[in-house]
Amino acid sequence: MTTIQKKISFLKDRAKFEDEEFFKNVFYNENSSLVKREAISSIGRKRKRENIPFFLELLKDKDPNIVLQAIRALLVFKSDQKITNRLKELVNHPNEIIQDVIKKEFFPTKSKDKLPHTQTYDFLKNCAVNDDVLKVLQEVPDESFHLTFTSPPYYNARDYSIYISYQEYLRFLEKVFKEVHRTTKEGRFFLLNTSPVIIPRAGRKYASKRYPIPYDLHNILVDLGWEFIDDIIWLKPEASAKNRIGGFMQHRKPLAYKPNSVTEMVMVYRKKTDKLIDWNIKQYPKEIIEKSLVNGSFETTNVWKINPTNHKVHSAVFPLELCEKVIKYYSFVGDIVFDPFGGVGTLAKAAILNERLFFTTELDKNYFLALKKELSQTLSQVKFLSSLKEFKEYKNAKS
Repeated sequence: MTTIQKKISFLKDRAKFEDEEFFKNVFYNENSSLVKREAISSIGRKRKRENIPFFLELLKDKDPNIVLQAIRALLVFKSDQKITNRLKELVNHPNEIIQDVIKKEFFPTKSKDKLPHTQTYDFLKNCAVNDDVLKVLQEVPDESFHLTFTSPPYYNARDYSIYISYQEYLRFLEKVFKEVHRTTKEGRFFLLNTSPVIIPRAGRKYASKRYPIPYDLHNILVDLGWEFIDDIIWLKPEASAKNRIGGFMQHRKPLAYKPNSVTEMVMVYRKKTDKLIDWNIKQYPKEIIEKSLVNGSFETTNVWKINPTNHKVHSAVFPLELCEKVIKYYSFVGDIVFDPFGGVGTLAKAAILNERLFFTTELDKNYFLALKKELSQTLSQVKFLSSLKEFKEYKNAKS
């Protein structure tokens, strides 16, 4: 046991026998933040109003952990309007954890969901639309989807994803993911599969350029109201990677090292809310929770070893295995999952196979035809809509 652990244990033992002055002395004479916080906690557990000035003074401390401990002590007295008003001021505190605590206590999230959390709109169920995702999402109500999983077009790396500049590409994705945020139910998940992309050099005397797409998108997503949860690494066999290491293997010259890229990122985000995940789970009846339990083996680390797959129409498709894992880990049976860049419909197929509903959009005509063929073989009752106009008509008919 370390010295600090011994001090904390000692304070816990003395909590019932020593008065507040003893613990205040410890606070003012101790350097360890952990020991200071235990001293504050010991005073707070006494719940005496005469200690309120001490706690209020601690709200000015530079250590956010000290401030948080003082907040916990003061929340006991939040029926006092003066204390409540002082705590509310901390919503503008520079520390984000303190902000979150104050928002949860005094400014709770108000859901925009017009339906029960487990439900969605009939016109979205098992529906695929061949049109611009931004236009289609304008017709989708707030808080419609339980889960979104997508892989956006790679920046200028495929014929179907050409943008005038990298900034234009990022701005486009920002608009899409802002709409995804609006249409996602409170506290539910958005998983984004991306990887850095290399743009070949314009000629031998020019350098190629590598764009760190997942890292540039992260701050954009956080600013939109997504909370970062996890980073999952999709690990592929080296044989599937484009060979970048060949030149270095021959000459071994420093500075010229370029490893083969065998990973992609699956970044996990949650729509920010003051409610814990338990709240989302409790919205479901017991039988749905039981039916949705993840059976069999599952990954215990954030490295998922999954082979890539090929498709004769689309040059970059999701492996079905990856989609099924995401759906099983981040949704319940009967939920609706969304892919704004539907491709040939792999996520939609995985949804059907795992007793979920899907909604997807795809702009490219050839991919949409392939999607239609694939999903028609999997489920007979799928609504395929070839334009935004058809989608609007279908929406009105179902409403």
